[in-house]
Amino acid sequence: MPLEAGLLEILACPACHAPLKEQDTELVCTGQDCGLAYPVRDDIPVLLVDEARRPE
Repeated sequence: MPLEAGLLEILACPACHAPLKEQDTELVCTGQDCGLAYPVRDDIPVLLVDEARRPE
């Protein structure tokens, strides 16, 4: 289930503060130098840098 549009507009990457975009079951940072991917579990974004997947 996709996140509400209003929620996605106010969320930002905790590491670099860039906007996030929804991609499958993750929220991906749009910052050029960051690119961390945060998991969404049970429709709840887990915005912890330690839980994020590094870009490949």
